[in-house]
Amino acid sequence: MAKAANRAYSRYTREAVELLAVMIREARIERKLPAKELAERAGISRGLLQRIEKGDPNCSLGAVFEVAYLLGIRLFDSDERSLASTLAMSKEKLTLLPKMARKPVRGVDDDF
Repeated sequence: MAKAANRAYSRYTREAVELLAVMIREARIERKLPAKELAERAGISRGLLQRIEKGDPNCSLGAVFEVAYLLGIRLFDSDERSLASTLAMSKEKLTLLPKMARKPVRGVDDDF
């Protein structure tokens, strides 16, 4: 399998990923939870957990969020109920917006 091309991330993104990684590692160590056990609970490999804790931006977003949730790290600074409410409002707003950012360009019908 070909190696994926290196992707350039903004400084903000790199720092945000690193911050979340540090928070995850810190919470796991504070809870005295072995990496193997946390990986099993999250349904991921120990290697993926190590990559998450090192701040690899190519890790699955779902896996990172699941690990954060299991450790009690609050994302979006809200509880589950308000998160669900915010999600519902955002989905409702999205249905009111146009489906595409740009309208398709009509082709010229030059078939005589």
